[in-house]
Amino acid sequence: MKIGKILILAIFMLMAAPKAWSAEYMREITVAADGSGDFKTISEALEAIRAYMDYRVTVNIKNGEYHEKLIIPSWLENVDFIGEDPDKTIITYNDYAKLDNMGTFRTYTMRVDGCDITFKNLTIRNNAGRVGQAVALHTEGTNLKFENCRFLGDQDTLFLAGHDSELEFENCYVEGTTDFIFGPATAIFENCRIHSKANSYITAASTPEDVEIGFVFKNCKLTAEPDVTKVYLGRPWRPYAYTAFIECEMGDHIAPAGWNNWNNPENEKTARYYESNNKGPGADTTDRVNWMRPLP
Repeated sequence: MKIGKILILAIFMLMAAPKAWSAEYMREITVAADGSGDFKTISEALEAIRAYMDYRVTVNIKNGEYHEKLIIPSWLENVDFIGEDPDKTIITYNDYAKLDNMGTFRTYTMRVDGCDITFKNLTIRNNAGRVGQAVALHTEGTNLKFENCRFLGDQDTLFLAGHDSELEFENCYVEGTTDFIFGPATAIFENCRIHSKANSYITAASTPEDVEIGFVFKNCKLTAEPDVTKVYLGRPWRPYAYTAFIECEMGDHIAPAGWNNWNNPENEKTARYYESNNKGPGADTTDRVNWMRPLP
């Protein structure tokens, strides 16, 4: 009898445990570097979010500079990270590829492996400077949305990875020097400003052959520093790269040829590069490469 009672008690405890555990987690979290919130760092806040939630959690991030190298893990989903002001709520780090031979893919300031996550009113920055590859944002998850965010860096600012990842960027600012938007993901940029800081290349898509759409820029504005005069819209990091510019405003820094084959003529046979209804001095397609395709 005693053993039976112990087993029954144990079963009731296990049944009750999830409710007890869930009480330890928060649905509304405030991060403030000055100590006025629930946590002083974003890293601490991540530990307070329950894995694989069926409800949404909001993480409010107060103005301040957060010197953190962040991984949003794959078991976190249904989270909104909301900054107070995109110019004053800054997540920053300064790793770069040649530092201790870490290579490009470990240099991120923030890596997002989770899914169904929104980021608003934030700056994500890699301030290593012009020292080679230095990623600000690295994404692996899908159904990610970035609204009114700034992405600051030089070479390789945005690494948009994940074979089947789908991403949205709305009213965002992205700056960089070389290949500063690159990777295999499907990513839609709408009403964004894309700012070139050097004569180089904006995109380096590596869209897989079996993925229908890669990078799409719609109603975006392409700008540059005053001394920048020759920028290409993209070059294929891998065969079948997909990039499209639709109804965008292009400054005169865009090279007349528009696109580059990365010194490999074979890429011209597979690259899926499109332009449609763009305007501005850089949108003239008279001297574009003959392997740019009409938008299907």
